[in-house]
Order: sequence, then C-alpha cells, then structure tokens
Amino acid sequence: MATPHISAAPGDFAPAVLMPGDPLRAKRIAEKVFDEPRLVNEVRGMLAYTGTVNGKPLSVMGSGMGQPSATIYTTELFKFYGVERIIRVGTTGGISPNVSVGDVIIAMGAHTDSAMNQHRIPGVNFSAVASFNLAQAAVAAAGDADNVHVGTIISRDHFYLVVDGQVQKLADYGVLGVDMEAAAMYGVAAEFGKEALTVLTVSDHLLDGSKDMTAEERESNFDGALKLAIAAAHS
Repeated sequence: MATPHISAAPGDFAPAVLMPGDPLRAKRIAEKVFDEPRLVNEVRGMLAYTGTVNGKPLSVMGSGMGQPSATIYTTELFKFYGVERIIRVGTTGGISPNVSVGDVIIAMGAHTDSAMNQHRIPGVNFSAVASFNLAQAAVAAAGDADNVHVGTIISRDHFYLVVDGQVQKLADYGVLGVDMEAAAMYGVAAEFGKEALTVLTVSDHLLDGSKDMTAEERESNFDGALKLAIAAAHS
C-alpha cells in the first residue's frame, strides 16, 4: 500500500534496504552495483530503486537529512513494506584522533543530542544500538583492513551549531564521528523488532580540517563503506 511519502506497491522493496541520505546517491548506488535497477519511488524526489546484487534482491532509498526525515522513511519501510533490515551508508565528520579522512566507521551505537528517542520509554534513557548480526557481517567483510573502525558515533540535530568544548569531550570518550540520522534509525528498528546498521565514510574531521574531502570526493569515495553495507544487507 502507498503511504504519504512512498508510492511503491507491495513487494516493490527487497527485505534489505541501503539508505544514504541523498536520494541522488541512492540513484548512483543503484546504477553502480544493481543488476537492472527499477525505480519504485520518487515521491518528494526521494528516489528508491530495487534490483539484485550478486543474484540477491536489494533496494536502496534516500532518507533525507536529519533524524525526523530518517524516522519517517524507516518507519514506513518497516511498518508497511515488510522491510527487515536497513543499512545507512553515508558520510561522517571524524571526531576521534584515531580516524582519518577516507576511513570507514561501523557504528555500533549512536549517542544523540536529539529528543527523537527520549519519549520511547518513559523514564528511560534509550540506548540507540545497531543490530549485532549486521555489524558482525560488516566487520567480517572488512577483514583485516586497518582503515575500518568499530565503535560509537553521535547523531546531532544541528549541522552548524557548535557547543564549546563538546567535540573534544566526545573525542575523549572515544566517539568516532558524527552524523545526523543513525540514532533515530536505531530507535525505529527497535520499535518494530527489525535490524539496522550504519556504515560511514569519514569525509572530514572536526578536530583536523586540513584534509577534508571536496564535494566531488564525498560522492565518489564511498566504495569501501558500500561494500560493507552490502555484505551486511545480504548476511
């Protein structure tokens, strides 16, 4: 059935969905790795495609920017389209001194300054964590690569707002990077008893901006993360 934000028919989505923030990145992923990708949604320009990769069904769909947008699309995919697992694949700003631009982060958990998960369980600080099974598959696919890191990130509501001292404190606590979607996506997956994972390419560094990727590099240098996301999707 169609939803207010997705016009796809029942069965149009595969059980596993890759989810970048940018719908045009979803289009590029479909064209790059899918066999005979089929457009299944374009409502509000949020492109979604379904095809196969190595003979296995797979879909890809944009989430838009920020946790409210990501929550809408993950909720509708899980609740109305029978999707079982969603793997966010995108970019992140590095925080930890142990990660460098171009590295890949597998986010086992996501702290947040957002209120998106605060009301899920009254009186409880909800822990936004990934599916262990998906994370394990991504880690296994990474092998002994020394540029892949596993740990926590923070999902922020603000892109430009800077809180004095916060980034350094996050680094002190071992937080690897920052995005704007993962915590809410993990909350939605928990709500519906589904699986979610976030795999990110470090495109810039909040404590060392000397080697930030260009806009063009942000769009092209995500093959490593994409490989791990596909491995998790088909695990």
